[in-house]
Amino acid sequence: MDPAVAVVVLVLQLVVKLCLAMSIMLFLEKLYIAAVVASVKIIRLLRKLPAARMYNGTSFHALRGHDHGDDRLHDHGDESGIMVDDLEANHHHPMVLVQIPMFNEKQVYELSIGAACGLSWPSDRLIVQVLDDSTDPAIKRLVKTECRRWESKGVNIKYEARENRNGYKAGNLKRGMKHSYVKQCEYVAIFDADFQPEPNFLRLTVPSLLRDPDIALVQSRWSFVNADECLMTRMQEMSLDYHFNIEQQAGSSTYAFFGFNGTAGVWRISALNEVGGWKDRTTVEDMDLAVRAGLKGWKFLYLGDVKVKNELPSTFKAYRNQQHRWSCGPANLFRKMGPQILTAKRVSVWKKFHLVYSFFLVRKIVSHLLTFSFYCIIMPATILLPEVHIPKWASVYLPTIVTLLHVVGTPTRSIHLVGFWVLFENVMSLHRTKAMLMGLLEFGRVNEWVVTEKLGDALRIDVATAKPKKKPRLEFHWAELGVAIYLFVCGCYDYAFGKNRYFIFLFMQSIAFFIAGCGYVGTFIPNS
Repeated sequence: MDPAVAVVVLVLQLVVKLCLAMSIMLFLEKLYIAAVVASVKIIRLLRKLPAARMYNGTSFHALRGHDHGDDRLHDHGDESGIMVDDLEANHHHPMVLVQIPMFNEKQVYELSIGAACGLSWPSDRLIVQVLDDSTDPAIKRLVKTECRRWESKGVNIKYEARENRNGYKAGNLKRGMKHSYVKQCEYVAIFDADFQPEPNFLRLTVPSLLRDPDIALVQSRWSFVNADECLMTRMQEMSLDYHFNIEQQAGSSTYAFFGFNGTAGVWRISALNEVGGWKDRTTVEDMDLAVRAGLKGWKFLYLGDVKVKNELPSTFKAYRNQQHRWSCGPANLFRKMGPQILTAKRVSVWKKFHLVYSFFLVRKIVSHLLTFSFYCIIMPATILLPEVHIPKWASVYLPTIVTLLHVVGTPTRSIHLVGFWVLFENVMSLHRTKAMLMGLLEFGRVNEWVVTEKLGDALRIDVATAKPKKKPRLEFHWAELGVAIYLFVCGCYDYAFGKNRYFIFLFMQSIAFFIAGCGYVGTFIPNS
């Protein structure tokens, strides 16, 4: 064997061993959280309690040694079942602040403001705060006019605008908390501009905070108004449903910790202030706040049957920008907070391990790195170098089991799309891996914040009914096209000379990358 080829083979063998280790790590993590969720459901079934009334402020605390911070399984659950009537019986409605941060949200500002102003809560115990960072003067006037319209109806609504966008969303929320009228509020509910809470949202979430003073955050689940708009939005729905049904539920049920989703949640203001409020050092200010609160011993509660409608990004550009922020930010936060987590004194060793290993290392770093490097680069490369062997359990069995575990959190109506979802996730892993490395190594677009574009109902109807003046223009993405060509070449070689029969997967994955590389993903918005 040529010495240069021998070196390449040796390096590739070492990389394969690393990928096999990461495959086992990811498999065990997926299996663990699936087992946790299954255990919670079995316990509920055995107790024969209606799911909607499961949480009573102390349920399952006895199982986990609540007063001693033991981290055994407990059910803070995904349920909203508190005695809502307690609010009326005790005649106690705490003062609640509702914050709506927005930036040039012409298409959705009316929906979010209207939903917030329509919350069922005593008008003298509710303040709606619209935090407008818009740079378009026309949009600012529209938003301000809408606020005045609701104010004329008796809603205590405040329109706040800044002179600059320092700190982006985190800076906007931080500035909003500094106004004098906020001091009278005990809790703050946060909704992004495309979120539309149901009128009973506060009645289903605030009682949990009233009953347990150790809870800092109540997080609800997202539901999607445009999941059926295109295949890309269906893929997003599948990924996010798994995140909420499985990952958030598992975190709430074991360590009473999970990442705040940045919206559709209610914070205890005293907890928010205790941990230092909002920080803009990364693009995931929500996760930053959650980790700091968790390290101070605060607990979180996930209510899975309280759903808030919102809009999924339906253009490929918007989705790529969102995924860059969601992948880069956590890795950068891990870089900044790793030592702080390890030296925290108010949390157990097991919770530190959960944060460092499960929450950050496996879910935010290994999952992205493995998906792209192993299945899209390394495995195809072994076809060209048959001296490097990948065991079948790593190339077939483990990924199949992981996919089946994902199906547990997938809507029944989308199970037939699991194959498409796998291919699409592999395509997106290219961007997620690149963004994750930017955050972990802190280079390039590490602090780039691009607001996710929302189309809203009005623009979506216009796009659907308008007669396009020209055909959609091809928008080439050279990274995807490069990977598509690489996979196609490897697939052809495997078909002609290989024995692993990888070519079936490689051809399908190559087509997926090629489609994305030509921009034929998501909704097309014609140029005006």
